[in-house]
Amino acid sequence: MVNCRSGYIIEDLPVGQFWDGFEDISARMTDDNGEPMLLKLKDWPHTDDFSELMPTRFENFMNNVPLPEYTRRDGRLNLAARLPDRIVKPDLGPKMYNAYGSAAYPREGTTNLHLDMSDAVNVMVYVGIPHANEHSQDAHGCCEEEVAAAAAAIEECDDLTKDRLSDPSLRVGALWHIFAAEDAPKIRQLLLQVGHERGIECEADNDPIHDQCFYLDKELRSRLFEEYGVRGWAIAQCLGDAVFIPAGAPHQVRNLHSCIKIAEDFVSPEHLAHCVMLTHEFRRLSDTHTNHEDKLQIKNIIYHSVKDAVGVLLSRTPVA
Repeated sequence: MVNCRSGYIIEDLPVGQFWDGFEDISARMTDDNGEPMLLKLKDWPHTDDFSELMPTRFENFMNNVPLPEYTRRDGRLNLAARLPDRIVKPDLGPKMYNAYGSAAYPREGTTNLHLDMSDAVNVMVYVGIPHANEHSQDAHGCCEEEVAAAAAAIEECDDLTKDRLSDPSLRVGALWHIFAAEDAPKIRQLLLQVGHERGIECEADNDPIHDQCFYLDKELRSRLFEEYGVRGWAIAQCLGDAVFIPAGAPHQVRNLHSCIKIAEDFVSPEHLAHCVMLTHEFRRLSDTHTNHEDKLQIKNIIYHSVKDAVGVLLSRTPVA
C-alpha cells in the first residue's frame, strides 16, 4: 500500500481498510497533518498468477481486451508468446491497479512519471466518485469538490476529447500524460534541473525517470514545452476505456476519482528496439534498483521469435 501524496509505503494495513475509504472520504486514513491519505494498492496480485487466482475474470478479460493479437498472452503478434513453456516466463500480468482519486490535488499524481520496457494496455473497469459529508454532496451524493476538480482537470485535453466527455453518461476516472519515447532525454534533462533546484541530487547510477520521484504538474509541463519544446498527450480515461502505452514512452497517471484498472504487458515487434535499448539502460542502474534486473528476458524473446520465424520459412521452402 502506498500513500500517493507522500510516496511512503504503508505496511501491515488490512486490505479491507483500503476499500472502506475507496468511495468514502470520511473513512480514509489521515496523515500526521490530519489530511486524508491517497492510497494505492498496486500490482495486485503481487505473487499469484491472475489466471489461477481469478480464472473466470481472467478469461473474461482476455476475451474482451482490445487488439488481442498483440495483447493476449497467446497473441500472434505478442513476441513474449514465443517463449516455450519449459522456461520460466516473465510476469506480464494482468495486474490490478486500485487507487483513490486525487482530483482535488492537481500537483500530485497517482503514478509518477516513469517508463516501461514493454508495451502495455490499461483498461478502466470501475470508477467510483467519492462521497463526503452531507453538506458537500451534490444531488447524486457525490463530493462536489471532487466532481468540480475533475471537470477542471480535463480542460487541457483536446477539443475532440472534451466534446466526447460532454456526454453525461460517461464517467471519467483518470487523466494520463503520455510522451513520445524519443523525448525521454529532454524530459530527463528537465527533471535533473528541477531536482537540482529543489536540492535533490540524482546519483550517477540512478535516473530521475526510472526512480519515479516526479509528477509533472501543469507548471512543469508548461516549462517542459517552453524550455525543451516537448509536449505530450493528455488522455482522459473513462469507464471501459483502454489506454495503450508504447514501450519506452514516459507516462504518468492522475486518478480523478477512485479507480480500478487492469493492465497487461506485451512485446510488439514494432517496439522491440526500445525494449532492447531500455534493457541496457536499466542495467546501468544501481544493483539495488527495482529496474536493474532484466525481468523481461528480452534476449530469450528475440531468440525464440527468430527461431520460430526461420522455422516457418524453412517449412515453406520447396525442396530442390
